[in-house]
Amino acid sequence: MLDDFMVRAALAGLGVVLAAAPLGCFVVWRRMAFFGAATAHAAVLGVALSLALSISVFAGVLAVALLMAIVVNVLTDRGYAMDTLLGVLAHAALAFGLVAVSFITDVRIDLMAYLFGDILAVGRYDLAIIWGGAGLVVLLMLWRWQALLTATVSEDLAYAEGYDPRREGLILTIALAIIIAVAIKVVGVLLITALLIIPAAAARPFSTTPERMAAGAALVGIAAVITGLFGSWHLDTPTGATIVCSATLLFVLLNAASMAKHRSDAH
Repeated sequence: MLDDFMVRAALAGLGVVLAAAPLGCFVVWRRMAFFGAATAHAAVLGVALSLALSISVFAGVLAVALLMAIVVNVLTDRGYAMDTLLGVLAHAALAFGLVAVSFITDVRIDLMAYLFGDILAVGRYDLAIIWGGAGLVVLLMLWRWQALLTATVSEDLAYAEGYDPRREGLILTIALAIIIAVAIKVVGVLLITALLIIPAAAARPFSTTPERMAAGAALVGIAAVITGLFGSWHLDTPTGATIVCSATLLFVLLNAASMAKHRSDAH
C-alpha cells in the first residue's frame, strides 16, 4: 500500500494536520500567528545548515526553530517588543538562509520544494519522521492540555493553579518548532502557518468548548488534506497550495453557515 505515492501523500498530510490543527487552536487563542509564521520563515536557514553539514533536514530545521523561539523569549523578557523582534529575526533568517543555499554547489537543491512543499515525493522515511513528530506533539498536548489551557486563559489563574505560564509557553513553542520541522515536506515553510491557523479558525464558530474546537480543527484539517489531494490530482495544481486553498474554502463556508445560523436565530 505504501508503494502508492498518493497513499504516502495522504498519510503525510493527515499526520501533519492531526497535530497541527489542534495546536493551531492555541496559536489562535494566544494570537501567536506572527510567531508561527516567523518561526516557519527561519526554517529556511535550518535547511541551508542541514545541507551544508550533511545532516537531516528535520534536525537542522528543528534546531533553528528552537533557537529562534529561545532567543525571542529571552529578548522579550529584556524589554524588546515581540512583534519587532519577530519581524527582524524572521526575515533575517529567511534572507541568510536563501544566501547560504546559493553557496551550496555540490548538492542539487529544489528550493521550491522547501518553500512550498513536495508532498507527492514523500517517502517511507519521511512518513516515519512526520508521524513520529506529530505523535510527539499530540502526546505533549494531551499531557499538558489543562496547564496550557489555564495559562492561555489567565497567567494569574495559572499561578494560582500551580502552573508556570512561562514554562507552558516554552512547551508550546517547542511543539510549534516540531510541527514546522515535520511539515516542511508537506506544505513548505511559507504555507505551514496556514495549516496551523485556518482549521482552528474554521472550527471556532461551531465550538462551545476548547476540546470541541481542537477536535473540529482536526476534522477540518483532514477534510482539507483529502479534498486538496484530489483537487490537485484532477486540476494538475501544486498540492501543498491546493490543500491550503481547500482549508480556506472550508473556512469561508463554515463561517458563512455560522453567520446564516445566527441570523435565523435572531429572527
